Order: sequence, then structure tokens, then C-alpha cells
Amino acid sequence: MKKQITIVLLFCSVALSAQQRDTTSTFWKPDPYRAVWMAAILPGSGQIYNHSYWKLPIVYGGFMGCAYAITMTQGKYSDYKEAYRDITTDVVLSKDPNKSYNRILPKGYDIDRMGGKSNYTRTLENGQNTYRRYRDISIVATVLLYGLTIIDAYVDAQLFDFDISPNLSMNVEPDLYYDNLRNTRTPEVHLAIRF
Repeated sequence: MKKQITIVLLFCSVALSAQQRDTTSTFWKPDPYRAVWMAAILPGSGQIYNHSYWKLPIVYGGFMGCAYAITMTQGKYSDYKEAYRDITTDVVLSKDPNKSYNRILPKGYDIDRMGGKSNYTRTLENGQNTYRRYRDISIVATVLLYGLTIIDAYVDAQLFDFDISPNLSMNVEPDLYYDNLRNTRTPEVHLAIRF
């Protein structure tokens, strides 16, 4: 974990030092394609390159949440899979608390209280399928988050110098609309926004 944090901090310091601008030079504008490549190599580095530091907690928090979800659901999936495999292969059910299908039982329950072997086997199979589906959804969410950070880096670099002037104006003009098919004129209002 310390190695990963050290690598991230080293990469961030290199990216920041490479982007220090001279005050006498022209206005710095990020290159969108460079931002995309940086975000593709290391998520969050495109946001650093674009000087959008406030997005880093969101990016890394999202990845940490996805990593936790994948790890937790993979562990549960493995437990249920092992328990389902063991209960279907055991001819005689064991009362050993270390047996995989007994470890999953809620505290104070036994297989008979869960509805017998066939009902408990169905419960284990459903749990296995559920946690596999949740794990797969977590992986898809991680990939989508990765793609979203790349798209965000690109859009942020493209719109870096986009300026919304406070001098917005709107013109309202009455007009008559001529309908050729009906040979009629209809009054209408035109709205024109200038920015």
C-alpha cells in the first residue's frame, strides 16, 4: 500500500512540476489529448494535469469504493461457492462448525432449522449467484468510472478557457408565421439569446 501511495505522489509531483508555467509566457492551456493519455495511464492524473485538484477525492473515493465492493462480493461469492460445492458433494452432512456450509449459517441456526438440506442447498446456490452478479456489477462500475475519468479529463481540457460572459442578453420580438399549406398567418414570439 505504501508503495502505491509513493508512486502516486511521485507521479503527481512530476506532473505538477512539468506544468509550472512561467508568468512572463502566454496563458497556459491544457492539451486535451495529453489529458486523455494521462488519465488513461493513471486515473486522476488527467484531472491533475487540468488543474482540477478538487476532483481527485471524488475520483479516488470512487475507485476505493469500487475496489471494496469487488473485494467484498468476491469473498462472499467464494464462500457461497465453496459451501454449495461441499453440501452437494457430501452424502452425510457434517456437524463440524469448520465445514464451509456450516460457517455460513446464521448464529444459532443449523441446517434443519434452515429448512433441510434441499432448501439450504437452494439458499446457497441463490447466494452464490447473487454475489457473483454483484461482483460483476462492481467490475462494470469500475470500468465505467475509469472511462468517466478519461472523458472528464478530455472535456475539462477542451473547455479550460471557455468563458461565459456576464453580458448575456435576450431579445423578444413579435412576428407573424405564414403557413403555406393553410394559407394563414399566425402570431408568434421569437426569443434570441446572445452570448
